[in-house]
Amino acid sequence: MNNTKIVQWVLRIAIAGEFIGHGLLALGGKADWIKWIGMMIGTSPETSAMLLWWIGGFDLVVALIVLIRSIPAILLWATFWAFWTALVRPLVGVGWLDFVERSANWGAPLALLLLIGWPKSWREWLK
Repeated sequence: MNNTKIVQWVLRIAIAGEFIGHGLLALGGKADWIKWIGMMIGTSPETSAMLLWWIGGFDLVVALIVLIRSIPAILLWATFWAFWTALVRPLVGVGWLDFVERSANWGAPLALLLLIGWPKSWREWLK
């Protein structure tokens, strides 16, 4: 296996680990996250918990897809979602260092996307 393939697998495992960890925490109903959802979109704790459960399930699906295949559209989503969830922390008052600390969460899927090559057509986003 060449170095590029090894780096791709390291990034895929790192991305999957992040999304599995966050997905399981979300399915477990992490209290801070329920509170933050309510703060961001104005939902009740019950609705926020339900939304968090669905988010957690989707995170697990993303992790599984990344492990099976590096689909550019999924990697772009993972980059966006990880950036957004890191950015939520300063938006709800936790602090900017918590955002900075999570740079690898969005940097890894972006790095993998750039490593496999930015798609040149809409069809390539789903390959």
